[in-house]
Amino acid sequence: MVQKRVTVEVPEEIPMIQVLGVNDANLHKWEEEFPMVNFWVAGNEIFIQGPDVDLELAVRTVQTQFTKTNKIKRIIPDYGLQTNQRARLAPALSELPARAADARYRAVFVSREKVIRPQTEGQARYVNDINSHTITFGIGPAGTGKTYLAMARAVKALLEGEVTRLILTRPAVEAGETLGFLPGTLTDKIDPYLRPLYDALREMLDTGTISRMMSDGTIEVAALAYMRGRTLNGSFIILDEAQNTTSEQMKMFLTRLGFGSKMVVTGDITQIDLPSRQPSGLKQVSEILSDVPDIAFSYLSAADVVRHSLVGEIINAYDTYESQTVLRSPQGLGRK
Repeated sequence: MVQKRVTVEVPEEIPMIQVLGVNDANLHKWEEEFPMVNFWVAGNEIFIQGPDVDLELAVRTVQTQFTKTNKIKRIIPDYGLQTNQRARLAPALSELPARAADARYRAVFVSREKVIRPQTEGQARYVNDINSHTITFGIGPAGTGKTYLAMARAVKALLEGEVTRLILTRPAVEAGETLGFLPGTLTDKIDPYLRPLYDALREMLDTGTISRMMSDGTIEVAALAYMRGRTLNGSFIILDEAQNTTSEQMKMFLTRLGFGSKMVVTGDITQIDLPSRQPSGLKQVSEILSDVPDIAFSYLSAADVVRHSLVGEIINAYDTYESQTVLRSPQGLGRK
């Protein structure tokens, strides 16, 4: 049977939730209505593949979700990617049709204007680990969605009543954690270090909701130094930039876990800003807790980068350079 593909481009002014439905309800309905057709989503594009007759009906069905003009075009074999992008993303692209029916790739969170879902195999495993474990470590380079997906899952848990609080924290290593010596209120002191967490949060909730939830303590954003001595019950807790925690800080943070809570710890062990003789708590913790039940270690790589295509190329280039540098050094040669 000849399979053809088209892509439906959703205009930017139309929220994806309007097309896909809450919790992908419309998408699931299409999958049931057209069992011979595969659907999958990337950004504002809906890819549809199937036999001619079924494909035409499926496209018309998707179009009925629109309230404004949309643009439809045939997908070219390389999906419009540049040569270097095709090479890097080839494994993921080859799997796209099968993902339509794969529950792991369904939306993590749907807001008024955004549908957030895993885009790669590594991201899908990471989200599954978060769903199925009390503590999950997401370790990988910049741009792999570690913090963003964790935040989406946390906001979903909060809005659906799985937890009653969302707590976001990271070490303020740039200030040496000596926040008491910085001028201003506590918020003034820690805001610059927590800006990436705020940015992600604002993509999922409107400003008024965030302000209200922060005022009543439903959402708390704090530097790691202020977590000591607390027990966090009924909370979804995210520790970002965990590569910059010491072993003592990591132990302190993990032992804050209370009943009915879930933790996600994210970091990039290639971007450690601690003093050279200070070991990273994130690097040590996998050796210490790897065999503890209900704790998952999820590793992401350059193949999971979903930022500009150059980011993945940059990460690979640095990895190659650093591995060659180690081999050329006397210490590296001595370890061979």
